[in-house]
Amino acid sequence: MVALAGPGKAAGELAVSGKSINGEAPFVFVNGELARSGRSVFSGSTITTSESTNAVINLSKLGKIELAPNTVLNLTFDANGISGALTSGTVSALGTSQNVNITTPNGKTVQLSAGQSVSAAGLKDDDKDDDDDHGGAAWWLWGGIFGAAAVVIIWTALSDGDIETGGGGTVISPTR
Repeated sequence: MVALAGPGKAAGELAVSGKSINGEAPFVFVNGELARSGRSVFSGSTITTSESTNAVINLSKLGKIELAPNTVLNLTFDANGISGALTSGTVSALGTSQNVNITTPNGKTVQLSAGQSVSAAGLKDDDKDDDDDHGGAAWWLWGGIFGAAAVVIIWTALSDGDIETGGGGTVISPTR
């Protein structure tokens, strides 16, 4: 019997970073098995990160997917794109050439472009903006500081530099 080579199964390369117990190399779990940097990850794999590790899966021309700490993702990919089912944590698309489709636990499918993230709650990174639209009093402090500085500058300019600091009495010097 003769078997000919068939089309190769697409694989990505795992890179793990973070801290591990006892100074060992950091690791994650792929399909329930301990995995360290350099391991191949195939489509359909479930990757689980701990509270102190991150994982990046390099999918060559498709791009990279980053898993934050405490993330569980079932990752699927082929020549046409990347998708996954997120159970917990946060996933980011890094340098992807096309959209990444991530399904969150509530059934919502989110399309990520390069540089975007999604959490298990279904919030994309741009949904969690932190521009503090709710106001705040910090600008009052800076307004007061710059206002006081402006008053001092204007007062000094209009007084022709004649600043009297008091005194005017006889100065007694110990040197003759």
